[in-house]
Amino acid sequence: MQYQGVLKKMMTENSQTIQYYLDLETDFLNVNQLLNRNLEFSFITYECLYCHLEKEVYRQGFCKSCFFETPSAGDWIMRPELSKAHLGKEDRDLAYEKSVQLQPHIVYLANSSNVKVGVTRKQQVPTRWIDQGAHEAIEIVEVPNRYLAGITEVALKEYVADKTNWRKMLKNDIEDADLQEWQEKLRKYIPEEVKKYSIENNSVTLLNFPVFTYPEKPKSLNIVKEKTYSGKLVGIKAQYLIFEDQTVFNIRGNEGLVININIQ
Repeated sequence: MQYQGVLKKMMTENSQTIQYYLDLETDFLNVNQLLNRNLEFSFITYECLYCHLEKEVYRQGFCKSCFFETPSAGDWIMRPELSKAHLGKEDRDLAYEKSVQLQPHIVYLANSSNVKVGVTRKQQVPTRWIDQGAHEAIEIVEVPNRYLAGITEVALKEYVADKTNWRKMLKNDIEDADLQEWQEKLRKYIPEEVKKYSIENNSVTLLNFPVFTYPEKPKSLNIVKEKTYSGKLVGIKAQYLIFEDQTVFNIRGNEGLVININIQ
């Protein structure tokens, strides 16, 4: 069976075991059903996720010009503390920025390789945690806009990590931690204007990834350089496909690539 399409981050569904889906426009694949199958990937070309032209991807699935123009790639995406929509100030497109920034946001603690603090829109819970490969997470603050979430993250990352070690996450090399205990430790560092939004009596969400075998030494696949790759799929975690030979393929990191998938 062969499928072709432009890569976009896998859609997910949190059930007893997380379900993964690839939307290839004309085909919709449940990736879990491909576990223990041999897959062959071939790089064909690029397609910018914004202008849909055949232009080399620069970052986040966008060509270079779109990356610096589209409102969905503004600096406030990666750095929520730079959000200005609550002040009525435009970055690239105020209407778009209001639609995203002026909605409930969650500040959370997650454990994927180590305990980290992060920010996501409330409607993206638990998708954001799944995409990071967190096996457990807890909501600690719910605020009405992205800016307040951003300044909380900035304050807390002085005391806890704000990034995931992707190699440790894929090896399932996870530190044992009590997220509720961490929440109590960090409570005093939450900015004064945000303290009233703290979440009390919250529980930890546990996440179960479909992985048969974790790699001891994960090797990242550069499909553009290699052109083709074939391997047996033995796991899916975060946005990575894990293969028997310890190769890992970051779907989200390769958004905008047009590929052919041959399922053997």
